[in-house]
Amino acid sequence: MTDVFEIARRDLEENGFLDMEVDPTLDLFEEIEKLKREKNAVILAHYYQEGDIQDIADYVGDSLGLSQQAADTDADMIVFAGVHFMAETAKILSPDKKVVLPDLKAGCSLADSCPAPLFRLFKEKYPDHVVVSYVNTTAEMKTLTDICCTSTNAVHIINSIPKDQPIIFAPDINLGKYLVKKTGRDMVLWNGSCMVHEIFSAEKITKLQMRYPEAKLIAHPECEPVILDKADFIGSTSGLLRYTRTSDATTFIVATEPGIIHQMEKASPDKVFIPAPPNNQCACNECPHMKRNTLEKLYLSMKYELPEITLPEHVIRDARRSIDRMLEVSARAGLV
Repeated sequence: MTDVFEIARRDLEENGFLDMEVDPTLDLFEEIEKLKREKNAVILAHYYQEGDIQDIADYVGDSLGLSQQAADTDADMIVFAGVHFMAETAKILSPDKKVVLPDLKAGCSLADSCPAPLFRLFKEKYPDHVVVSYVNTTAEMKTLTDICCTSTNAVHIINSIPKDQPIIFAPDINLGKYLVKKTGRDMVLWNGSCMVHEIFSAEKITKLQMRYPEAKLIAHPECEPVILDKADFIGSTSGLLRYTRTSDATTFIVATEPGIIHQMEKASPDKVFIPAPPNNQCACNECPHMKRNTLEKLYLSMKYELPEITLPEHVIRDARRSIDRMLEVSARAGLV
């Protein structure tokens, strides 16, 4: 007789978790905590995950910070509640640990906007250029990168490169334009973008500002220039969270994925956070990829240790160089 566990594993490998059912009487919080102990697992949750996943996670943060946390733990298994490129980054930094992603189809529109084979051809047009890539890229794309950056350290990374050295910046054109403005560098920009941060409506935000004149508009640098020009504060996801904690303002219009508002409300329960409206009929700007992960899928991924993220050794080796170089530059500046 075929083992039921093996049937389940085969189903996960072939179909993901789409057809798997979880006993509705299970206390998922309790079961997940039990699995964490049994499997010596650590759960990482990005700020854009649903509140329940953030609450049960061992670490909540941005993508690179989470991967660094995982590398510093003695866990045998990393469960990354985020999107595919983030789990890949965790695997690059922790190649000896098992890394699983609750939903293998949790991709990223920004990472997808810069396919490595196309970028390789693009890069060949500028043989004397250094490639700086945002960490929101695939592992393969990182192998074509000289130095990575995050939205937190991007300005410093660009400024660390000699002024006479030409630069290609990929993949986010909005972040690229912001960096050109901040650093004065005339970079070659790849034309990629994040579907969430490109959809904010400047007109609707203006109306919100008229309705809440005391509110501070805070925005992620992946937003379009028309939004950034209106912002009172521009920063990475963790930077936005930190700003809301320390600011004297009590009302904020938040121009990034609204999952971060869960942490903002926990940190500042007396303050008001309003998701910036998109230019469609939705109430907010949720990332459909991030929201593919659910508590049920998290439980199943831990139970069956699938779907597992695997990368060829040469990809791990070559991709890590660009990350390590970023960390070295950032460490010298006291940014990590």
